[in-house]
Amino acid sequence: MREMAIKLVLFCLCFWRLDDVFGQETKLMKPGDSVTLNSGLTEMKDDVIQWRFRSENILIAEINKRANRITVYDDVLDGRFRNRLKLNNQTGSLTITDTRHEYAGLYELESKSLKKSFFLNIIDEISMKEGDSVTINSDLTEIMDDEIQWRFRSENILIAEINKRANRITVYDDVLDGRFRNRLKLNNQTGSLTITNTTTEHAGAYELEINNEKKRFLLAVYDEISVKEGDSLTINSGRTEITAGEMFLWLYMNEIALIAGINPWVNNITVYDDVLDGRFRNKLKLDYQTGSLTITNITTQHAGRYVFLIEKGPIIQLLKALSVSVYGK
Repeated sequence: MREMAIKLVLFCLCFWRLDDVFGQETKLMKPGDSVTLNSGLTEMKDDVIQWRFRSENILIAEINKRANRITVYDDVLDGRFRNRLKLNNQTGSLTITDTRHEYAGLYELESKSLKKSFFLNIIDEISMKEGDSVTINSDLTEIMDDEIQWRFRSENILIAEINKRANRITVYDDVLDGRFRNRLKLNNQTGSLTITNTTTEHAGAYELEINNEKKRFLLAVYDEISVKEGDSLTINSGRTEITAGEMFLWLYMNEIALIAGINPWVNNITVYDDVLDGRFRNKLKLDYQTGSLTITNITTQHAGRYVFLIEKGPIIQLLKALSVSVYGK
């Protein structure tokens, strides 16, 4: 049975790629949450430790033990981090409070003997019923740049754009066999995009580009399934095999956690079963050939929304969105 609800999952990242989750620690959270990027130290061993926001290559915090100085550069990048950075003077760990979409990206900790990277994902979620309208906000109050473009990244197709220099607003709603015909509205002041009378055909990834800065969004329609406590559940990916160059990811959306991924380029299959206080520990099995996910001995703790994504080059596909409920034995 299909749950007649649409979840708009906003992956508002300027540099989001699915392969970024491999090779560094990934953090996923909702706007407004706080996150601590742990150094892994119980006590600082080096004289100097520095934190950089690598997405902009900007120094944002450092500790100099020899000078007995702790410095937070929270006024950089037009004050983006102002009053939101806290540095632990004993361990060197960095805490970011009240996170916003513009904090998404790559962070790097570096000292003489230590180097660690973290990729921060900010995810927002909006509920609505199928057939309603949804507005994907640009987060702008006024367009200051020359050009703004919206793409349906599931097919890598341009669907709307504003060119201020030419004083032109264009909606390409006849692409993809008219899937968006008479459904797209573009706000000429903010650049926000509205999709009216939404259907399952409109599910997928969207991208906003403002003068080469990109933000990505995912519109998902959730199917619903009920499972008896203690049983196993296999969530089929819908694929018979993984093709070359595809990145696979499973996300548990209730608490925004990456739980499994496949990187075929390096023959890597990873199950993150220790997330969320270990509720998935020894319960997840990932089929390397198809990407299908099995949850064994399921409990009410595993109820919630699951999303399966694939990225291949410029294409970002949503293959599965499932809402799981668990009832007693």
